[in-house]
Parts: sequence; structure tokens; C-alpha cells
Amino acid sequence: MNTERNPWLALSALIIGFFMIVLDMTIVAVANPVILEHLHADISQVIWVTSAYLLAFAVPLLVSGRLGDRFGPKNLYLVGLTVFTAASLWCGLSHTIGMLIAARAAQGLGAALLTPQTMAVITRIFPQDKRGAAMGVWGAAAAFANLVGPLLGGVLVDGLGWQWIFIVNVPVGLIAFVLAARFVPSLPTHKHKFDVPGVVLSGVGMFMLVFGVQEGHSRNWDAWIWTMIVSGLVVLAIFVVNQARNSGQPLLPLSLFRDRNFALADLAIASVGAAVAAMMVPFYFYLQGVQGLSPTRSALVAAPMAVVTLVCAPVLGKLGDRIHPRIVPTLGFGLFIISVGWFAMLMTPNSSIAEFLLVSAIFGVANAGVWAPLAATATHNLPLHQAGAGAGVYNAIRQVGSVLGSAAVGAVVASRLSAHGLGGGAAEGGSGPLVVPEPLRDAFSSALRESMYLPIMVLVIGLIASALLIRIPRGGDAAEKEASTSPSAAEPLPSTR
Repeated sequence: MNTERNPWLALSALIIGFFMIVLDMTIVAVANPVILEHLHADISQVIWVTSAYLLAFAVPLLVSGRLGDRFGPKNLYLVGLTVFTAASLWCGLSHTIGMLIAARAAQGLGAALLTPQTMAVITRIFPQDKRGAAMGVWGAAAAFANLVGPLLGGVLVDGLGWQWIFIVNVPVGLIAFVLAARFVPSLPTHKHKFDVPGVVLSGVGMFMLVFGVQEGHSRNWDAWIWTMIVSGLVVLAIFVVNQARNSGQPLLPLSLFRDRNFALADLAIASVGAAVAAMMVPFYFYLQGVQGLSPTRSALVAAPMAVVTLVCAPVLGKLGDRIHPRIVPTLGFGLFIISVGWFAMLMTPNSSIAEFLLVSAIFGVANAGVWAPLAATATHNLPLHQAGAGAGVYNAIRQVGSVLGSAAVGAVVASRLSAHGLGGGAAEGGSGPLVVPEPLRDAFSSALRESMYLPIMVLVIGLIASALLIRIPRGGDAAEKEASTSPSAAEPLPSTR
């Protein structure tokens, strides 16, 4: 068997590492109470276990995409995987909350180095007529990992201890490294000048903005937080101006956004990241606090989402290759809005869990209809020499959307709890399971139900963006054109050695 000519083997190897990276965005959620008790931490410190990962993941994404263009996506993937795997072991061996936070930041850096390379490799090794199916597998892995994270986390915490949600990454990371080294091709690199001012401005601006939003609720949105947010926006504006005036090779090629579909797909995937992050907070609070489910059992309610997404994503990815690019994601966003709204209506003290399982399956179809088609549409017209930069931009925008959605829903939940006379205390479960007293369950359910309006409004933005996607003319695939004219790119799958 000529593995050097089989792009699906390369994709399979990449998916293992990518799945592990996305999984770690949600797997920690159910372990937070146990970590708090075991490491003698407080709530703010435990929140930083997730915040450190998100920040370190989001900030370097633009840079790592361009580094993949310069030094090869395979090399950056392997470096990122090594950093992530070593940091996972560090997390599992941590015996103080400070050590765990530092290790999570290192994990985030490894994730940032790895993630854009997966999309860049898919763009470069698959022909246009197969890329939708490949992105379907990529999208299924991302969506499935997001949804199965809490379930796997609950099982590991209940069975082996919180350390194992990190230690389990070590053997998986080693296997992923061996497979990637064997099957992922060493693609031609593109010599770029390194845009140092762009690196500094984008890194500082994104850090200040994400840090400000992430920490805003815990500091009651004080003057220091608003200074951080406004300063971050100003620095990012300076970054955009700098990139527009850069006549060489900027870190963020603004020409990417002249492609209407790339710009709209970026906006749509940001809304997905924000909405999913925003809905999971009130959803799991409701299941554990009102329905009285354990972390593992509450995560099982999301199991139909994961299963249906895994089954449907490759199918919808192939379908997206054959029909207008707006159809599948627009329908997906429509189902997203319906399912989140349905969840909200069910969030009462006496609702049946069976109804949640049904809506969970519909949510899985929606998830599958959005992730893969948007990724395929965003990368369709990217030239080979901008594949890494484009993938970095796409993933950075998605990640920032997730961070902003998570931070925003925290403020909304606190506000709705206060409006119902609960303050913030009703949402505090200490180090044990969260169970809301019977007299407070109606008010608590109402506050959480109203918090679900935020992800619905965010999803409307994605619906509009996907509805504005345009048909890509035949022969319009920039990557294939470049491959046909560039001697260095003539063979899509060179030797893996």
C-alpha cells in the first residue's frame, strides 16, 4: 500500500492530536469542585485553571499559523504535540494550584502551535472535490471533542481521580506523535519575512482583551478591567493599521478578508464558539442544581449530541461539496437556534430528562451542519502559501469567540440570579455537588433559562453570515490553481520521510 499517496492516513494521524487539544477545552469543567478541594484552592484560582489554557491557546494562534507556513506544518504540529503532551504530564503531577495553572498555560501554548497546522495540511493535501469530506472528519472531531469532554471528565474523575483527565493525554500524545511522524507529509515551506511588530501587537492586544473579558466578572467590571479591555481594542486597532500599511509580508494578510466567504465563515465560526461556550454554563448548572444529577450523569445528557455529530459530520461535509455552500450551514444554524431555544423552554424544575435527550440529538445534527461546511468554505480559495496564515486566523477567531462567550455568560447568569433575588450565592456549590434547595428551584431555573437567550442571539449572527455565503465558481479553487502552476507544490503528498 502506498501510504505516501493516501491523504486519509495523514488526516487520521492529525485528528488524534487535534481531538485531544479540543477535548481539553471542556474536560476540566466537571473536575473543578474536586480540584478546588484537593489543592485547597478558592473559586477564583480554580477558574484560572481553565482561563490559563484559553488565554495561552488564543494569543499565539495568528503567529503559529504563519510559523507553519515558514517551517512546515508537520514540524510545527509535532512541536506543538510534544509541548502539549509534556504539559499534560506536568498537570497530572501538580500538587499546588499555582503549578497546575502554569502547566495549563503550557498546554495552551502547545495547542496553539498544533491547531492551525491541521487545517493547513488538509487544505494542501486534499483536492477540492474531497476537501469537504476531509473537513467533515475534522469538524466531527472538533464538535465531538467539545461535547464528549465533560462526559469523559466525569468518568475519569469519579473512577480514577482528577489527575487522570490530564495523564490520559500522555499515551495518546505519544501514539499521535508516532503516527504523525510516519503518515503526515513534509510539505514545501514558504520563506516569509517574520513580522515582529505584528507578532508583538497582536499578542499584546489579544492578551489584554481576552484577559479583561475573562476576569471581568470576578473583579465586578472595575476600572482596571475596562482599562484592559479598551487598551486591548486600541492595540488591536493599531495592529490592523500596521498590517494594512505593511507592504512586505504581514502576519495577518488583510487580503484574506477580500474573499467574501472567508470573512463570513470566520464571523460564523466565532458565533458558534461563543454560543456553545455560553450555553454550556447554564445548561450544566441546571442539570446538576435543579435536576440533581451527578457530573457524570449530567454529561450523559449531552451524549446524543456527540454521537449524532460524529455520524452526521462526514455525511454533511460530503454534501457540502455538491451544493451551494450556504445551504448546509444555514440549516445548521437554524437547527442550532431551535435546539437552544427548546433547551431553554425545558429548563424548569419538573421537565423530563427524556425530552432533553431528544433535543440533544437535534443539537448534534446542527453541530455537524456547521463545523465542517464552514471550515471547508473558509479554506476553499486560500492559496497554498497562505494556508497556514488563513488557518491561524480562522482558529484564532473561533477561539476568541469561545473565550468571549464563556466570559459574557458568566456576567449574564450573575445578573439574572440577582434579578430573581438569588444574588450569586445560589450558584455556588462549594467542593461538592451543586443542589439548589427546593424553594429556590423555580427562581434558579428561570434565571438560567433567561441566560440561554444570549447564545440564541449570538447564533442569529452566525445564521445571517452563513446565509450570505456565495457559490464558488468552478475552477475557482486558488489552492488547486497554485498547485498546478507551482513546481514545488505539484505533488500534493511528498514523502513523509
